[in-house]
Amino acid sequence: MVTEPAVRYAKVGDLEIAYDVTGDRGTPLVLVMGIGAQRIFWDAGFVALLVDAGFQVVRFDHRDIGQSTHLPREAPVPQIMKLLAKRMAGLAIEAPYSLSDMASDVVGVLDAAGIERAHVVGASLGGMVGQHLAIEHPARVRSLTAIMTSPGARRFLPEPYALQALLAPAPKTREEAGRTVERMFTAIGSPAWATDGARLRAIGELAYERGTSPRGFLRHFAAVLKSGDRSDRLTRVVAPTLVIHGSRDPMFPLAAGRALSTLVQDGTWLPIAGMGHDLPHQIWPTFVGAIRRHAARADAARV
Repeated sequence: MVTEPAVRYAKVGDLEIAYDVTGDRGTPLVLVMGIGAQRIFWDAGFVALLVDAGFQVVRFDHRDIGQSTHLPREAPVPQIMKLLAKRMAGLAIEAPYSLSDMASDVVGVLDAAGIERAHVVGASLGGMVGQHLAIEHPARVRSLTAIMTSPGARRFLPEPYALQALLAPAPKTREEAGRTVERMFTAIGSPAWATDGARLRAIGELAYERGTSPRGFLRHFAAVLKSGDRSDRLTRVVAPTLVIHGSRDPMFPLAAGRALSTLVQDGTWLPIAGMGHDLPHQIWPTFVGAIRRHAARADAARV
């Protein structure tokens, strides 16, 4: 059984953001997970590989989920299909918070952990938050690795079945939560590698015990829609940016990752054949090796 590191809390305005740190020494690296996903979705085995590669790894729960502060029950709960229609029509989106606010939460975590600048690795929504960090807080980002994400343009649409899997009904029991996570990643994950159902069920069950929040998930979704297209602002990003994207991603097409890599000033493009919208354990060494080389290049360029 893997022992989770002790939870710590960063004060960000009225919120407390739960985070943990693995590795006593090493180059600071913060992991930013996707929509509605707690920090434990960065598997402990993946974190261990990063520590072995020379990093001190910070994970955290986004606002509104897990062990971080949840908005009160009376806070607005977005109606996603209506917001999607408004987004496709180019209309302004109202939401309780934005991806910029979620990026500020990451800055608060770095402050609490005593880290001036970190390498940032974000997956899906986490990659979008990472983009906002690099745009709005460039002094805090040593490098950015953006995995299976998008610059936010409306043309990068998910496949209908992927959106359906993401918006499945919220589970009502621990066991159902595990099966829900397994079904979702079976639907949107990588065809090239077998799904590790037992591992996914265990993560889903633990996330349920720690505090899932369907309302928080919907507010995360609204934050993505509210924040819109970052394409113009991404041209100002100077942090070396590695973009990793799968050829079989049903949530964001391969073209979304490719576009992101060309928009930033120093982009590196790493497509992976057969990868979907997940982090298959079979290719964790590929991810970690690419992140290590990218971080080393970014740090060498500053010397």
